[in-house]
Amino acid sequence: MPMSPFLARLRDKVGSELLMLPSASGFVFDEAGRVLMARHGDVGLWAAPGGGIDPDERPEDAVVRELREELGIEIEVRGLIGVYGGPEFRTLYPNGHQVGYVIAVYGCAIVSGDPEPDGVEINDFRWVPEQELPGLHTTPWTPLVAPTAFAWWRDQAG
Repeated sequence: MPMSPFLARLRDKVGSELLMLPSASGFVFDEAGRVLMARHGDVGLWAAPGGGIDPDERPEDAVVRELREELGIEIEVRGLIGVYGGPEFRTLYPNGHQVGYVIAVYGCAIVSGDPEPDGVEINDFRWVPEQELPGLHTTPWTPLVAPTAFAWWRDQAG
């Protein structure tokens, strides 16, 4: 679902003006320490999958829902990596909508399913080792969060 009904109602009132939105992102790691990265179709950039938090939804529940919707996988949230925001978390979408995200970033693992992009929000995915992440065309916030996420995984794996 590209835009929730809640967000659509807000957009009807404020147009494309800047909205600050809560969101959740899942850094899903495999046994080898690679992270699941998704290419977001609307902006064509790679990032950890996730999305907006709906009214009255817990951030942990939102990340589980988003990964189910976008990639068809069931995940287990294993810990909070951090909460992030700032100028690097601002997005201007092709339709002119401006969003500043505050993102709750979780460390996760797949419980069941194989990633399959929904073809709407996500059009590709790949498992990426830490040393290859700088070679991807990512969102501006990914390089700020990824080192902490990989450090989190190493602490969990060790």
